[in-house]
Amino acid sequence: MRVYVPLTLSGLAEAHKNGELGPGPLDAYAVTPALREWYVSDDIEELEYAALGRAAQASLRLLAGHPEAARRRVVVAVDVPDGAVVADPDRGLDPSALGEVRVAGPVPLSKAAAVHVDADDAEADIAAAAAALGAADQGDDDARFTVDGAEDHDLMWFGVQEIPQLLG
Repeated sequence: MRVYVPLTLSGLAEAHKNGELGPGPLDAYAVTPALREWYVSDDIEELEYAALGRAAQASLRLLAGHPEAARRRVVVAVDVPDGAVVADPDRGLDPSALGEVRVAGPVPLSKAAAVHVDADDAEADIAAAAAALGAADQGDDDARFTVDGAEDHDLMWFGVQEIPQLLG
């Protein structure tokens, strides 16, 4: 099963140093039944893109909680056995938890299929979105507009072998 693990650049550096994402359990996003129902598509590529988008939103939340982190969203796509992934059935249709899964233990970085990272030119918008996230959660429409602006930036695709250049 392909899962999308939200990180920050410093989290990616730690994973690179240790050779694994973890320790577990890891919060991640995947194509779950609830995500399929919400997205209303049978196209697996579209569904995986939606799961990637949910992970990008989670990465933004990580950035909001770590003001020292570089203002670029990071998502690592990894392939794990189906049995290593669990979705919380009680939160399946909760809009804030769509696609959310837990990976039981650490995942070797060698299982990563790709790394998705914001381009340098997205940093200002990502910084503004991270700063506005709390107000957006409280219902501030202007802050929500700023947060939604982060989604105007598509994450760039990188091969796992490119992680050192991303961190350097």
